[in-house]
Amino acid sequence: MHIASLPGPFGIGVFGEEAISFAKQLQKQGMRYWQVLPFTYPGMGDSPYQSFSAFAGNWLFIDPRRLMKRGLLTPEEVVSCEYNVNKWRIDYDFLRVQRVEILRKAFARADKKLMEEVDKFAKDNKWVDDVAIYQAIKDDNYQNAWWDWPDEKLRNCDKDAISKIRGTENYKYHAFVQYIFLDEWTAVKKEINECGIAIIGDMPIYVSGDSADVWGCREQFKMADPKKVSKLLADYDKEVKKAVKEGGEDAAKDVRNVKQEALVFDKVAGVPPDYFSADGQLWGNPIYDWDKHKKDGYKWWMSRIEESYKLYDYLRIDHFRAFSSYWEVDANALTAKEGEWKKGPGLEFFDTLDKKFGDRSRLIAEDLGEFTPDLAEFMHNVHIPGMRIMEFAFNPGDDSSYMPHNFNKNCVAYTGTHDNNTLLGWLWDSPEHVRKCCLEYCGFEGDNWGEGGTYSKSCRAIIKTLWMSHADVVIIPIQDMLGYGGDTRMNTPGTATGNWIVRFTKEDLDGIDNDWYTNLNRIYFR
Repeated sequence: MHIASLPGPFGIGVFGEEAISFAKQLQKQGMRYWQVLPFTYPGMGDSPYQSFSAFAGNWLFIDPRRLMKRGLLTPEEVVSCEYNVNKWRIDYDFLRVQRVEILRKAFARADKKLMEEVDKFAKDNKWVDDVAIYQAIKDDNYQNAWWDWPDEKLRNCDKDAISKIRGTENYKYHAFVQYIFLDEWTAVKKEINECGIAIIGDMPIYVSGDSADVWGCREQFKMADPKKVSKLLADYDKEVKKAVKEGGEDAAKDVRNVKQEALVFDKVAGVPPDYFSADGQLWGNPIYDWDKHKKDGYKWWMSRIEESYKLYDYLRIDHFRAFSSYWEVDANALTAKEGEWKKGPGLEFFDTLDKKFGDRSRLIAEDLGEFTPDLAEFMHNVHIPGMRIMEFAFNPGDDSSYMPHNFNKNCVAYTGTHDNNTLLGWLWDSPEHVRKCCLEYCGFEGDNWGEGGTYSKSCRAIIKTLWMSHADVVIIPIQDMLGYGGDTRMNTPGTATGNWIVRFTKEDLDGIDNDWYTNLNRIYFR
């Protein structure tokens, strides 16, 4: 369950009492882990996998009540943060305006002692300095992408130009926000861990093109040839002017979105056609220049993992297979079909990681998608637990590796993830022969497979079968614990809108049959 999906009065889940209450509920059930989605600020399509920074935290998770306890907000201002229009959906349009106003007020009341702590935090953490500079420049440039900033020196990270940003109020504000985010989460996580619950975090493999990461470290990515770009940009400017003349600013904006990013990056990320999409998925994230990363000992990556270990007890790396081989697409391609496989950094990356952190025991590999012989060998040699998804398993006559009796011990197994339909939704949407195969395998009898809720017999039969498997760790989405349908699905890959907005109420969570899970964990020694 994503932090954003927690109940509470503020229109989105926060680092507050609701998070601690949920951890206590998990403790009561005999659970040991709570897996969350990335803590990064949501970007395009409200996705936490498309953030402006691989390091910065989502300030929407900051609890206004904790700011009040610090003396930074009044009770009336906390009440003004409440959102009661819809308890089951997140309204990001509302939050992005309202929460910034509140955080600005809190920042204005920060005393000298607190700001000294913030200043030290920014000096001690390069990523904080980068993010604060980047966001401060963004504020002054109408949130345009960094390659669209008119000031060439700021666009190209000129040291003298960006040093002047550090003294601005905007810089201090963004550093303050990141300090508060981490400080609040550290306190909440301590209480969660004291309940015996470990946090499994999630790291997107790629970063967004329009991000502090690429802006500040573009030598680490496959960027377009500057000589080629300078000529193309001149043509691009002509196209923009022509679009303004013929169709106005909106038309020019469309030209910018479609044209200029392809001039900035040489290669972008995606995946080939698969279970989710016949055309593959063209993510558009810039591709790492792994040769450059290797030369400096993967310094940027080691820093990224180190910061993630401060947030989470364990770390799932999304699209892990890219360390073995990744799908590379020309930046101007129309679909991911036009890409090709390229070799990733391989085991050497993890040898470097072992030297930095001692071992790799805190990592989980999201190794889903097209399975190739090189990936099988890589996963065997890297010895990091991979993932198994029950919803992928049930094609009659196919002894799939996703069927629980085939799970190896060194894996983390799920009914489904945030990218899958809910269990109940999947049962309803599956072809009859697939549904029948699943229900027979899981020992479900009767004709009421479509009934939902926390007492759903079909969902329970599947969850119980998962718990019986050899997998070291088994995890279910909160939707499956509740027995909810596809209308509570978190994300549908390949779709741009309507994702990442699902929430649950206190009444939803209070209605869960905790005793059933307590017994399940006791019976199967989970």
